[in-house]
This record gives sequence, C-alpha cells and structure tokens, in this order.
Amino acid sequence: MIEEEYIRLIFGLKMKQMRTEKNLSLFGLAKMTGLSKSYLNEIEKGKKYPKRDKILLLAEALESNYDHLVSLKLDKNLAPIGEILQSNILKEIPLELFGIKESDLIDIIAEAPVKVNAFISTLFEIAKHYNLTRESFFLAALRSYQEANNNYFDEIESQVEKFAKAYSIDLNKRLSIQELEEILIEEYGYTINNDELSQHKELINLRSVFVPSSKTLLVSSETDESQRMFIYAKEIAYNYLNITDRLYTFSWIKFERFDQVLNNFLASYFAGALLIPRKPLVKKLKDFFEKKTFDSIEFQNLIAEYTDSPETFYQRLTNILPKDFNLKNLFFLRFSYKPDKSDIKLTKELHITNLLEPHANESYEHYCRRWISLKTIKEIPNLVKEHLFDTQISSYTHSGVEYFTMSSATKDPFKNGYYRSIGFGIMITPNSSSKIAFLNDENSKRREVGITCESCRINDCAERVAPPKTVEKKVRFAQTDEVVQGIFEKYK
Repeated sequence: MIEEEYIRLIFGLKMKQMRTEKNLSLFGLAKMTGLSKSYLNEIEKGKKYPKRDKILLLAEALESNYDHLVSLKLDKNLAPIGEILQSNILKEIPLELFGIKESDLIDIIAEAPVKVNAFISTLFEIAKHYNLTRESFFLAALRSYQEANNNYFDEIESQVEKFAKAYSIDLNKRLSIQELEEILIEEYGYTINNDELSQHKELINLRSVFVPSSKTLLVSSETDESQRMFIYAKEIAYNYLNITDRLYTFSWIKFERFDQVLNNFLASYFAGALLIPRKPLVKKLKDFFEKKTFDSIEFQNLIAEYTDSPETFYQRLTNILPKDFNLKNLFFLRFSYKPDKSDIKLTKELHITNLLEPHANESYEHYCRRWISLKTIKEIPNLVKEHLFDTQISSYTHSGVEYFTMSSATKDPFKNGYYRSIGFGIMITPNSSSKIAFLNDENSKRREVGITCESCRINDCAERVAPPKTVEKKVRFAQTDEVVQGIFEKYK
C-alpha cells in the first residue's frame, strides 16, 4: 500500500508546480477558490489532503481536471523526487542525529522542487560514480556524526564509570580477560564457545558471532588477547546499555539499517573507554606532552600499558585529545596492504574538526608514498617485528600546513597475508605547540609530502609511483587562460 503521507506530498508538489507555472500566488489561488491561504499552504507542504469538492475547485482554478490532480504520475521535473519519496530513503537517513526533522526536509523540497531535484539527482550520480553502497552511506553519516561531536560522547564515558563502580572494577589497573569473561557468564548468562568458528572455512575472517536465542558467543580460536578483550567489552556494552538492535558478527558483514551502525559504534566506544579509561590516560598524556623531545620507546610503552592493539589506542586518542587538551585538528587513517599487490587502500578515516590534508580519494589516485603510514606498511612485511612504529613532521607542499604524524604498522588481525598501518596526525598550530612541548623540537624529522602522486608538485621524487597528471592539467589550463586573457587585452 502507498502511504497516505506520500499521496499528500505528491498532491502538494503537483499543485504548487501548476500554481507557480501560472505565476499565481497563494493569495491569488485562495481568492479564486474561496479556500484560505493557510489551508492551501498546508496542502502544498503535504500536511493536508483536500476533499473531493475542494479538489474540483482547485482543478478549475488551475485549469486542470480532477483526475490529473489526484494522479500519482509526475512530470519529468518532479519524477525523481517522487522516486525518492516512495523509496523511503528519507526515513533511512539519520536526520535526527543532525537536528533535522523529516518535515523540514520535505518543506525544503516543496519550496523549490526543481532545484532540490537537481541537487539530489547530483548526489545520486556522485554515489553511483564512486560505487557508494548503502553501507558506505551509513558509515559516512556516522563519521560525520562523530566529527560533529569531536568524537567525544560524555554519556558513554559516564556509563563506563558507573559500570566500573557497579562491578568493582579498578579503572587505574589494566583489565584482565578473566574479569570480563566472568561478567559475561555470571551476570549476563553467556556461554562462550572457542571451537565452532574454526570448523567453517567460510568464517575465517570472523572473530566472533553472537547467537541471541541461546546467548552463545562464538569466538575464533585465532583471536589474540587484545581482540578477545575488545569482543568481551563490546558484548558487555550491548547488555549494560540495553542495546538490542545490534550486529551479531565481528567484524560486521552487513548493516540492515542505520540504527545498527550507530549502536555498533556506541558499543565500540564503550569498549574502548572501558579498556583505556579516560582519567588515567589524560594524566599520563599530560606528563608525556611536557617532554621537549618525542620519546618513541616511552610512547610505545604507554600504548602497551593499556592494549596490544595500537589501533584501539589511537582511536581512544581521538576521543581524549579534543575533549581534554582542546586539540581539534586531528586525523586518524587506517591503511591495508598485501605485499603481492601494488595498491595500498585507505579503509578507515576520521577527521576532527575539518577534512585535513591526508584524506581518502575516490579517483583511484596513488596516495603519497612519503606519508609515514605508507612507509611503515611497506617495510613491516620484511621485518621480524610485530609492531613497527615511526614518526615524522609532514609538511604539505601545496598548503604549507604541517602535522606531527605517527604510525603503527602490524599484521592485519583479520586477513591472512595482509598488513595494516594506523596513521595519527596532530596539526602543528600555536595552540597545539603550547600544549605539546615536543612539537617545537627543531630536530624532529621533517619531510615534504603531497596527497596523491597525481596531484603532487614535488620534483624528482624517488617515491613517486604515478606522474603528476592533475598538476600538469592545471598548468595547461593556466597557460591556455593566460593566452586567452592576452587576446582579450589585444582586441578589447
């Protein structure tokens, strides 16, 4: 059945289109039909649907007929909007997260349907061009939500502290697997199975599956201690936060709706905050930031105090630094690489508070090989080390902006034969330099970097893997424009 709301919206859009085509104001239409201006306004916004006698009055005033007005068929200008309204996509977009009511968006569409239609159609074209899936759209919306809140959520932080108090957990000490496992079994009635997943070759990339009907948590025998800790902490989060609309696999296979994406994030945030408590970390970071030179060994030891997963630690920094140090120009990047393949893929990114220089591109361009994250991920397959750590100050040639960047490269815990590296960067500004002493160290390793090889202006770059096509194109256009301007001057 077609929703009544959809029928009202289509009628309102058609009526407004016909009225504006006749250059007729709402006041004028009200005068011709004897209907109030406010009533007609509500019809056009899809809030009311007129009775038969009123439709006949409107049809006569608009020089149309009853059947045409009530038909759900739309002309080419409105047809795409009709498809959008009927597809229910507006209900899938998490508008409320951004303070937008669905009715507000409908008002905007009704106000300028042709222009809005062109805008929405453009978004769809971009989505198709870049193969943007439904899951990708949801994840992009979540990332925007995180960035809008500086990736800090006080309610979850408070819930972690309440949980720790209720279960007599000392947040000043590193948690043990036994503590978390005991809570899952004794408090939430879980059964933990460590054998089942290894019997299915199709599930080789999964680390856990939760069966809600029997509260059975299947954990892969391939999981290391840090993965298992995170899985347990996340399951505790689902239960303690009373989240029922959730995903049942780690890592995820598919999202059915946005609430599952959001709830997966909230449970992950809770897990990260439980494993790496905020207050002790803030104290240690303050001490570390007072050092005039960056101590690589001490920083790696700081990570190891809390977790064996560098990624979990860097993710936690994206919560802590904006809130407790007012450092809001940060980026987090995760790269994936298989040695027998030449491409390096950016699989996850987060920017606070703006889209910073190192970011994803959808044009299949080659990321700058001078980035410290790409350097470490290329080197680690040839080393015995399980964790390769390095830092540098990256100076971007096109903008002059500098970032203190650090990278941790490890084997990919989810894909055999793959490696991953995490890049974490802090923009060097007067504010960040006043908070972090080692940002002022003139002896820090510095490198000129670009974003992609195709857009890079660095000459004689030994790391370049593709010609600077984008730069060359801009130069050609600039030269052409210069000649055209000369012709204008000659013949003006």
